[in-house]
Amino acid sequence: MLELGKKQRLDVVKKVEFGVYLAEHMLSKSNMDEERVLLPAKQVPEGLEVGDSLEVFLYKDSRDRLIATVNEPMLTLGKIGRLKVLQVSGIGAFLYWGLEKDLFLPFKEQTRRVKEQEEVLVALYVDKSGRLAATMKLYPYLTIGEGYEKDDMVEGTVYQLTDGYGAYVAVEDRYQAMIPAREPWDGIQPGDKITARVTAVKEDGKLDLSLRQKAYLQIDKDGEKILSKLKEEGGSLPLGDKSSPEEIRNVLGMSKNEYKRAIGHLYKEKRISIEEQGIRLL
Repeated sequence: MLELGKKQRLDVVKKVEFGVYLAEHMLSKSNMDEERVLLPAKQVPEGLEVGDSLEVFLYKDSRDRLIATVNEPMLTLGKIGRLKVLQVSGIGAFLYWGLEKDLFLPFKEQTRRVKEQEEVLVALYVDKSGRLAATMKLYPYLTIGEGYEKDDMVEGTVYQLTDGYGAYVAVEDRYQAMIPAREPWDGIQPGDKITARVTAVKEDGKLDLSLRQKAYLQIDKDGEKILSKLKEEGGSLPLGDKSSPEEIRNVLGMSKNEYKRAIGHLYKEKRISIEEQGIRLL
């Protein structure tokens, strides 16, 4: 069976002026109806004869015909990779992937609008019309990482943001992970490369991440962030015990517990005063 989007080793079954036809097996009377695919003449290696075999990649040309190529694609079916955006049109974007026909990235498969000349992380799939296309919705194409432990530092690419769930991350551009909604992730966008800490390895192997360090390491950074915000706001912040977690997160990008730890540390250092209505810079 000829498989779109994959590399296959096929036999040369017929030579014509405009190329050679390839099939899974040499044709005989019993399999004359076997599916064949054309390798265009400009792609045919010198000296190739009927009966020889070679590895090719199968895709569809601009006339929507199945075609073979000896050129190396940057992606094969179901795999993930980084491709450059060559053009953005009214229906989507076109990506360079090493073949004559550029790869289409529909608008509905984009997790954000892409720009020309940038690199995007995508997977290769077959769309409803039977054509190869790219998608930035990577979750189904990522695998489960092995060997990760809590507090490991990892690198990855943010590929999707979902309210109520969090930020989805492709660790090492291949493993499933996310920054849960309970963790601060303000300011990051799909396409951003991040360094994060593993906060949990779930039973199914998926990773929970945080952009923050462990509490005893993070407390100094949080303190400096609070001091900077105090200076911006003229020396006081109306954030106290009665402030909601959402209000604190919106102002400072940290949880209420993290805020209370940091201001307690600053208070002990006599850098702020804690008042009924909030905090004040000393």
